[in-house]
Amino acid sequence: MLTAEENELLTSTDAGTPMGTLFRRFWLPVLAAHELTERDGPPLRLRVLGEELVAFRDTEGAIGIVSAYCAHRRAHLFFGRNEGCGLRRVYHGWKFDVSGACVEMPTEPADSAFRERIRIKSYPAREWGGLIWVYLGPPEKTPELPQMGWPLVPDSHRVVARTFHECN
Repeated sequence: MLTAEENELLTSTDAGTPMGTLFRRFWLPVLAAHELTERDGPPLRLRVLGEELVAFRDTEGAIGIVSAYCAHRRAHLFFGRNEGCGLRRVYHGWKFDVSGACVEMPTEPADSAFRERIRIKSYPAREWGGLIWVYLGPPEKTPELPQMGWPLVPDSHRVVARTFHECN
């Protein structure tokens, strides 16, 4: 029988916990690819290993998985507009690209370099095997995508579906 402390050690996956650190060293499937097909479509909310994130596909088709909160006043980016290769916060108009860089800041003068210092957390994302995968670990230790058999077959030979199982 596990103690409460041992159970917490083995089941907590938030950032900074032992299991959270372990799981962040692998690519994690977070969405079915068909859920994020529209370029400049509405962003999607995600909660992965205790982190609130937003996923979007930009104008060029790149996938962005970024912090759910704007660097300015921590407004939720889910309510932002996905336009012109970035996710724009509605109130002040700050726009962030898939790498988390602030690319537009309409509240600053045109010659201001302030936006170049502003970033939000972003994670690498890849579409593969009908899923969208994210890597939350240290960038210098990014592994290759997992080479399992099912992603290697043509789309016509696989079915990707989401199910919910109530369990402990």
